[in-house]
Amino acid sequence: MRSNPLIPESKLPSLGTTIFSQMSALAQQHNAINLSQGFPDFDGPRYLQQRLAHHVSQGANQYAPMTGVTALREAIADKTTTLYDYAADANSEITVTAGATEALYAAITALVRPGDEVICFDPSYDSYAPAVALSGGVMKRLTLQPPAFRVDWQAFQQLLSPRTRLVILNTPHNPSATVWQQSDFAALWQAIADKEIYVLSDEVYEHICFTAEGHNSVLAHPQLRERAIAVSSFGKTYHITGWKVGYCVAPAPLSAEIRKVHQYLTFAVNTPAQLALADMLRAEPEHYRELPAFYRARRDTFIQALSRSRFEILPCEGTYFLLADYSAISDLDDVSFCRWLTEEVGVAAIPLSVFCADAFPHRLIRLCFAKQESTLLAAAERLCEI
Repeated sequence: MRSNPLIPESKLPSLGTTIFSQMSALAQQHNAINLSQGFPDFDGPRYLQQRLAHHVSQGANQYAPMTGVTALREAIADKTTTLYDYAADANSEITVTAGATEALYAAITALVRPGDEVICFDPSYDSYAPAVALSGGVMKRLTLQPPAFRVDWQAFQQLLSPRTRLVILNTPHNPSATVWQQSDFAALWQAIADKEIYVLSDEVYEHICFTAEGHNSVLAHPQLRERAIAVSSFGKTYHITGWKVGYCVAPAPLSAEIRKVHQYLTFAVNTPAQLALADMLRAEPEHYRELPAFYRARRDTFIQALSRSRFEILPCEGTYFLLADYSAISDLDDVSFCRWLTEEVGVAAIPLSVFCADAFPHRLIRLCFAKQESTLLAAAERLCEI
């Protein structure tokens, strides 16, 4: 007879399965077009696939160095210099991680101590708060209001306290599809310059930015980058979310602390994938340079296809997400509306309220347009029938 198992007291009692997993499962159950979870339904570059196979066949199948293979760190350093005029040291300031999520977790774990306060901007990506909670930190949230989702810097100032340790920002921003401007980084620096506050900048969509000014990185701000960790993702850039390879760039003292966590969290990242990505960065830099135009075309196709629908589409400055206001369609809350949309219309989306800790009374859903044109047109046809 089996005895009763021990059930531990949960460190994260309020968390269950993520909304992304829930909606993807619901989409599969109802044979719906899945525009909820943020992944492409097309493959990554052929050259990248070939280089992966090459390195596997050549025996690069053992542990990589803990910080990442040298070729990849050097290629990242060169890209950072070219794009942001910041010559990061490949040996001491760049760490390759198991996706951007690991980089975010390692950075938060390295910096946040029990009782420290961490400021983030809601709506915010769902991995930040659990990592802060596990480190004993206290999350302070500044709500961004639609449709512009701009930071109220006076309200930010009021949120600062002697316990503030870290500010987490995300640009281009998931889920609002907005981007930070140079003036935002200037305002952030003015607010924290005389305080011991660090910055964690989630820039996984750095190459999917549609504004004329282009992506503004924390690395391009000479003062902020001395106390900042910038996080990026190859999964978003090369349509290979399943490879789970990301990286962070930070000053040597910060990188040293992040690596202490990283080495006991994953230690090392997939070796042949790192080598293939290094080859890709060197051989085909035009891929990430052309990525804005690549996704802008999909964005515009989808917006045009939705033009006769009853949804109001909000501006999209970056990422591969669109926000749609369904106020003219239903009075349901956004979670209920997304379930109805999946089950009855056959299109899966993400409700925006799940990105917020406080009540989010707006009728907004997030749709992913990192899809083939045929997928987007089929989804739009269903949405226009509502």
